[in-house]
Amino acid sequence: MTMHERIMSGKLFTDMCEGMPQERLEAKRRMKAFNDSDPGAFAQRAKMIEEMLGSGKGCWIEPPFYFCYGTHIHIGENSYLNVNCNFIDDGMIYIGKNVLFGPVVTIATVGHPTRPDMREYMYTDPVTIGDHCWIGAGATICPGVTIGDNTVIGAGSVVTQDIPANVIAVGNPCRVVREISDHDLEYYYKDRRIEKEDLEEEARLRQN
Repeated sequence: MTMHERIMSGKLFTDMCEGMPQERLEAKRRMKAFNDSDPGAFAQRAKMIEEMLGSGKGCWIEPPFYFCYGTHIHIGENSYLNVNCNFIDDGMIYIGKNVLFGPVVTIATVGHPTRPDMREYMYTDPVTIGDHCWIGAGATICPGVTIGDNTVIGAGSVVTQDIPANVIAVGNPCRVVREISDHDLEYYYKDRRIEKEDLEEEARLRQN
């Protein structure tokens, strides 16, 4: 078994062999080029996203964006990452379609043994986020977590365990507070109702 295979299988590893330092260096160069790119260069940025990620066609990322390898990150179409997201992608990160990230979201796929004399070693556990999720500003998602489709993770949450689909979950540690309900289908915020006429007006304005 190679060190790369050990990493992906969840075994203990170190990352200074098999060309990994060079992989990270090239990733940092791609990352810097993306973060320094012109804000108006939409086509160029879209191409850079596809080149620096494992897959990311049709998603959008607001710089700055930080990662270790980039190639271990897979993001579905129409997903959006706001500024200062930080993905520690020694292991795999899978993000579905139409997922929204607030600013300063951290995803970590790597950890260290609790045993003090073994802290030089690492292990990975992949993170998976389903379709149509909303990850609030400042959330931290820990190794091995799976978040189900349509779920909302509240701002500042620390997600240490799996969260099911179709719920709102918040806190440190993050816990489910309620299911997404019929009320959510009728109101978009507190007492602000979703009105057909209002959506039609917004759609007209969008064309200007």
